[in-house]
Amino acid sequence: MSITVGRGGQGGNPREIRYCKKCFMPTSRPRVVFDEDGICNACIYAGEKKDIDWDTRKKEFLAILEKYRSKDGSWDCIVPWSGGKDSSSIAHKLKFEYGMNPLLVTFSPMIINEVGVHNREALQQLGFDAVFFRPDQRVHRHLGKRFFIERGNPKVAWDAGVNVVPVQVAFKYKIPLIFYAEHGETEYGGRILHQDSGKTRDFTEVIEHQIGDDPRNWADDTISLHGLQPYIYPDIRAMHDMNLVAYYFAYFHKWSMYENYVYIKDNVKDFKINPRGRTTGTFTNFDSLDDKIDPLYYYMQFIKFGFGRTIRDASRMMQNGHLPREQALEYINKYDGEFPEEHFEEVLDYFQLSREEFTQIVDKHRNPEIWQKVDGKWQLRYPPPQQ
Repeated sequence: MSITVGRGGQGGNPREIRYCKKCFMPTSRPRVVFDEDGICNACIYAGEKKDIDWDTRKKEFLAILEKYRSKDGSWDCIVPWSGGKDSSSIAHKLKFEYGMNPLLVTFSPMIINEVGVHNREALQQLGFDAVFFRPDQRVHRHLGKRFFIERGNPKVAWDAGVNVVPVQVAFKYKIPLIFYAEHGETEYGGRILHQDSGKTRDFTEVIEHQIGDDPRNWADDTISLHGLQPYIYPDIRAMHDMNLVAYYFAYFHKWSMYENYVYIKDNVKDFKINPRGRTTGTFTNFDSLDDKIDPLYYYMQFIKFGFGRTIRDASRMMQNGHLPREQALEYINKYDGEFPEEHFEEVLDYFQLSREEFTQIVDKHRNPEIWQKVDGKWQLRYPPPQQ
């Protein structure tokens, strides 16, 4: 997330933070919507899934595949691919359940994790072509440090690249079909711009919600416009002319991060999880494993918005019926907001920061509407409910 909550609380009364009555998502999540009963729109959508005619959507999905299916064995679709459970399950299903020939496209993690390397190789051994794009690290490191300082988010440029490069590859190889995972605003709570938001990719929405602005604006004394090419979409009119379309796989298939993990564990026998038993900041061990900078990314979410990776994971699993509320609360009290000690020294080295500089940057992004100091220690003004 790259948009900080407004700081209107400085010098005045802090805004009250409320939590969803079904999960633990707070109103401080950017763009989340709560109904009059105090239920977030992610939980509302989770309930609506039970009434979706999935058979009809599957027929629509099959019709799309038949329209684009290759007749000569060439690539017929693109899957943006991290090597994790979600994108790997999509790739595996497209190839082995639906007979497609996807080209997998990876925009490199910032600080490559050995588990991610292993899991990408494990899937490729089953018979996939893949493109791995690693941008100029002088540029990428500069942008990561800059946006960590300016926005409290070291992955703004990465968010741009991971969205843009698969489209650039589709454009280059004239592959007009892309399958993304899920529409985050629909699945996890956010602003739904139009009726088909959860079905087809809106590239303008990506720029506004995930990236925050046009990467052309990032040129500075260190980086030229040419150096920003991995972060800039091809011309929208040209994409329209080639009839490029990007669908969300989750629109056609009931989506669950846990069920995706179970699927890929069963079908990619050598798929690895976090060797520590769980990932820093959460109770899960199977999600977002490929980048050593991710613990910092989720920690900054906690600093800026008052909820960390545990609330994120617990809420998603609660919405899909995979985690009881009592267990979720136990995990939240134990792990949410945990300091990202795992890989911390590597992150400091990557950005060439001292611990003192790091702490100053973090505290600059603490929202005073959310945080207060009590006896010299930072505390949430509105901690999660304890029941």
